[in-house]
Amino acid sequence: MRYSNGNFNLLGSWMDFAVAYSQMAQAAGEVIFHRSLQISRGAMSAPEAMGMVMEKATTFTAAAEKAAMAAASGANPARVASAGLNPIRAKTRSNARKLRR
Repeated sequence: MRYSNGNFNLLGSWMDFAVAYSQMAQAAGEVIFHRSLQISRGAMSAPEAMGMVMEKATTFTAAAEKAAMAAASGANPARVASAGLNPIRAKTRSNARKLRR
């Protein structure tokens, strides 16, 4: 959902960020719940545990790169924050979908 219609519509840009952040936070809670259950039951494999740790570095690197590119292109602060959040939100939602199965 997009509330902004242009690079300098600051209120709309912050609304977009708030929606994306809420989606990411909800998915993160779901992922933490599922992974905590796996760990407590001893059902998490070593490769999955390693992947859980390693994905953070790659996702945060992608987020920093996207935010830097948005800042360099002159985007407003909300757009920069959204650009940095998008890779994290995408990975979190992907993990939630995967763990639901």
